[in-house]
Amino acid sequence: MRKRVFLVFSVLSVLVIALTAGLYLTSSGNGETGKQENLVGINEVQKLLEEGDVKQASEKLSVLSDGIRQSEGGGKKDGRILLIGGVCVLGLLTAGVFIYVTVLRPLKKISKYTSEIARGNTDIPLTYDRGSEVGEFSWAFDSMRKELNKARSSEKEAIENNKTVIATLSHDIKTPIASIRAYAEGLEANMDSSPEKRAQYLQTIMKKSDEVSKVTDDLLLHSLSDMNRLKVEKKEFEVSSFVESAVRDLDPDGKEITFISKGVTAVVSADPDRLLQCVENLITNSRKYAGTKINVTLEKTENTVSILISDSGKGIPDEDMPFIFDKFYRGHNHGSQPGSGLGLYIVKYLMMQMDGDIELKNTSDGLSAKLILPVNEKL
Repeated sequence: MRKRVFLVFSVLSVLVIALTAGLYLTSSGNGETGKQENLVGINEVQKLLEEGDVKQASEKLSVLSDGIRQSEGGGKKDGRILLIGGVCVLGLLTAGVFIYVTVLRPLKKISKYTSEIARGNTDIPLTYDRGSEVGEFSWAFDSMRKELNKARSSEKEAIENNKTVIATLSHDIKTPIASIRAYAEGLEANMDSSPEKRAQYLQTIMKKSDEVSKVTDDLLLHSLSDMNRLKVEKKEFEVSSFVESAVRDLDPDGKEITFISKGVTAVVSADPDRLLQCVENLITNSRKYAGTKINVTLEKTENTVSILISDSGKGIPDEDMPFIFDKFYRGHNHGSQPGSGLGLYIVKYLMMQMDGDIELKNTSDGLSAKLILPVNEKL
């Protein structure tokens, strides 16, 4: 492009110079026309003398002499033509320099810059002047580079987080499987010397099997959470009996979890499997981090029904509260407890998909988690 612009300005300059020279060379007085008029005048004087009209011939000769003297003074070249031509050439040069500085040179810089971007080098900043159209374009391009760097950084961080989650879940699976194998070997070696000991072995094996099942569920949900494919199929059901059944399945003896219905009955439109998943997740968190008795309470307002899950643990640090629903985020007080940082993220996502919400807050007694759903029909 730069060569073509230079060629165009060169051709225009040559044309201006050639035109100026031609006009200057043909600007000498009367030229050939004046000479022809003088010859005609001389012939007329001769003819008058031959006819004997001396007086008229003398007058004609006087007029002819004045014309010759004027023609001699008008034979000079017109210098204004050169001045105009020079101004035109100077204007063309000025326009060429302006276009080069404001357009061609920035475009050349952008061309080199895009080559670096294509090679993967996105750390080089692009200097620009926002006062021109090319400057606006350069600013937009540099902004795109910054966003690309952010996207790469986020992708790298996500990959590292995925590696951490997979490593954590692998460790979580390995530990209970080792226990299951140890107790199974004990049964095989007839180390269960009494019915009570045998029941203890079997109970431990079942407990560790449940732990493996939960970890595999976490692994599955982790893979799904990246694709936003957690499907929600809504159904109408009565929430009080649903929660009571869920609590009974999690704690058949009623030693760890207390269900308080407060006489609440309400029909909601939600996915029972996903809601059960949310309840189990919150109860599991309370068991893991609080280690205290858990209360599950139903509360109802005019338009909503809430499942309140509370414990008497230490709660969540205030500085963690704004980020507790972020993917892979874990609070500073998790200690040595294993986890992926996906549980609350998934609960939040599922509740939003069911037109509900979740609220977490620290109380004087511990931590309170509230699952909120809109009431579909009053009973």
